[in-house]
Amino acid sequence: MAAAPTTGLDAGDVQTIRRRLRIEHDHPKYKWVALSNTTLGMLMVTINSSIVTISLPDIFRGIGLNPLEPANVSYLLWLMMGFLLSSAVLVVMFGRLGDMVGRVKIYNYGFVVFTIAAVAVSFDPYTHGGGAVWLIAWRVIQGVGGAMLMANAAAILTDAFPADQRGFALGINQVAAVAGSFLGLLIGGVLSQWDWKAIFWVSVPFGILGTIWSYRSLHDNGQRSPGSLDLPGTITFALGLTALLTGITYGIQPHGDSKTGWTNPWVLGAVIGGIALLVVFCVIETKVAQPMFNLSLFKNRAFALGNVAGLMSSLGRGGLQFMLIIWLQGIWLPLHGFSFEQTPLWAGIYLLPLTVGFLVAGPVSGKLSDKYGARLFATVGMLITGLTFVLLVVLPVDFDYWVFALVIALNGLGSGMFASPNTAEIMSAVPAAQRGVASGMRGTLFNGGMALSIGLFFSLMIVGLSNTLPDAMNSGLQQQGVPAHSAQAIADLPPVGSLFAAFLGYNPIKELLGPSGTLNQPGVHGDVLTGQEFFPHLISGPFHSGLVVVFLGAAIMMLIGAVASWFAGSPTVSDEAAELREAVREGI
Repeated sequence: MAAAPTTGLDAGDVQTIRRRLRIEHDHPKYKWVALSNTTLGMLMVTINSSIVTISLPDIFRGIGLNPLEPANVSYLLWLMMGFLLSSAVLVVMFGRLGDMVGRVKIYNYGFVVFTIAAVAVSFDPYTHGGGAVWLIAWRVIQGVGGAMLMANAAAILTDAFPADQRGFALGINQVAAVAGSFLGLLIGGVLSQWDWKAIFWVSVPFGILGTIWSYRSLHDNGQRSPGSLDLPGTITFALGLTALLTGITYGIQPHGDSKTGWTNPWVLGAVIGGIALLVVFCVIETKVAQPMFNLSLFKNRAFALGNVAGLMSSLGRGGLQFMLIIWLQGIWLPLHGFSFEQTPLWAGIYLLPLTVGFLVAGPVSGKLSDKYGARLFATVGMLITGLTFVLLVVLPVDFDYWVFALVIALNGLGSGMFASPNTAEIMSAVPAAQRGVASGMRGTLFNGGMALSIGLFFSLMIVGLSNTLPDAMNSGLQQQGVPAHSAQAIADLPPVGSLFAAFLGYNPIKELLGPSGTLNQPGVHGDVLTGQEFFPHLISGPFHSGLVVVFLGAAIMMLIGAVASWFAGSPTVSDEAAELREAVREGI
């Protein structure tokens, strides 16, 4: 690509280049140390964002709670959402602090907070509700440490690497972040079979290693922008985003006669109130002298459209993760001889092609985008990912695994192809002094999209199931001897109960009929009802109806992301030697 013109120099970028060259002179391999350490940090954060998801049955058994009881559903939702929520809410603030006091300093503090929380959460001294509250509280604190790491990792790499190598470096880092969310499923499934606390222990040695390593090895060569923290903006943003994401998440719980919570005044109040606070936040950010969330960055087309595409990708990826887990655990694995209790572990194993696709495509795409530009790779990656959502709709529910593996591997390839150039596009579009806040804004959309997808895609699936599951459930139960009134009562229950049972690796029919004693009544074929084939066959048709709604919605999001990526363009790669010569001539 052509070099960028050497007029209108960014003085902060010039100073960053000079500091980087001095560090490289004294530490020739510094940029690779920075890449290795920040990749470890991102892997830790994103593995922990999903490691709990697959381990929830063992966690709740460990603390003596049934997560499917109505009184305990809030514990379930917050244990799933707390880490993502605190990360999404705080990542912009820590990006701004990184710009003010040093990105490496905030990043190092992130390792410390994350590691302390990992130790605390792995020694839960309580059971029942107290045990759940302990886990949720420390997971939220762990999310604070994760926000510090995530907010500054991309900015540290952007400072450490020359412009013509950033795509490769950010690609490896970003693919580690995306792949970590799927590796967490596998690691959680394996470790929870041994001891549920082991899923938290695993972060401790890596956290200690990363903390010592980052304090000893990383250097703050980025441009700082001294100032004060925007407290009004920080508070309204935190409250607004928390209310919005909480309301959307609780929208999957039934309310009154409705199958979802979207008629619940509290849910509607949280969503509307959250949006209102975010509008107030935007007004505040245009008035204060030193805003936390620099809205003027969105005047830059590459930054704005790159973040739109990133949000679409994050939403689709979160939805894909949850829907594939339910598909495997609730239907495919039981039909192929796996007990419901075994399905969490094997779901993680059978999703490995998705992770492999990420790991293969990300670094290659980053390297090529450095040479040929980000636009083509980001756009094609989004289109490939969108195509795979359509292919997943076409697949039969009881699929041939190798066809399924090929489709999800292709999904991973498309997402990996998109992630690297998208990140480089966003980070290269901003002035050097604002890379921390830009990284934080990107991280907010990444984590916010994942958290948002929980409520959004579960709600879409529940709407899809509500039209077909009740009749299928009623007739299927009666055919196996369940009295008509009992069958109708179960059929009238919101589908979210069956979905969560499948998602958590419980036997759904046993959970629905066991407490009432119906399974032991004369004429009721309890062994058939609780066998491995009844529920999967019962839900296959209704589930596919919901899947069509979910995955076609995700395909449309990928198309929006592809269009945004195309019009975002490709950042020009500056000729740093020419930039430094021009800086000398201009007295910078």
